[in-house]
Amino acid sequence: MGKLSRRQFIAGAGASSLGVILGGCAKKEGSEEVTASEDLMREHGILRRALFIYSEAALRLRNDSSSVSPASLQKTARLFCDFGEEYHEKKLEEAYIFPAVKNAGGEAANYPDILITQHQRGREITDYILELTQGTKLEANNTKPLALALESLARMYRPHAAREDTIVFPAWKQILTAKQLDEMNEKFEDIEHQQFGEDGFEKVEADK
Repeated sequence: MGKLSRRQFIAGAGASSLGVILGGCAKKEGSEEVTASEDLMREHGILRRALFIYSEAALRLRNDSSSVSPASLQKTARLFCDFGEEYHEKKLEEAYIFPAVKNAGGEAANYPDILITQHQRGREITDYILELTQGTKLEANNTKPLALALESLARMYRPHAAREDTIVFPAWKQILTAKQLDEMNEKFEDIEHQQFGEDGFEKVEADK
């Protein structure tokens, strides 16, 4: 499966979770080629869809918790963990982008340490969401804490991703030559294959 096809599946996975909670759906990405920095921003788009699910679910948890499916929240949190935290954050940003930006100096160099701290806090919140949504029903005494956790992650991650998109990623791109950027494109593609396999998403798509 090609790179953008995998992106399309990930978008569909987020949309299917949203559909169970809200009856909505997401549009697929286009088919044009993108650079590594543009691909990182598209990945943020997938994570923002998960945050949209979280925000809407938090509202419903405060008004009618029976309308929220714990299985859908579990699926969304697992997507956020596997794709956002384990792959996008750890394998790409923290391994390649943040060290390069920090070493280059300038305004953007002030952000990596803050962003890594936020990554760590986000992982704690994701673990908490996964813990509270394991059962077939949400416990009554967990609905308000869960709503707060969902809102907290969304509130933190939106400006977090915006700073990366508008400050950190452009600074990283400026550090690289055209050849180095092409090499990063290939490296990120290889990491994606290592993380998810050549046809891993196809298998998941067939099972869902």
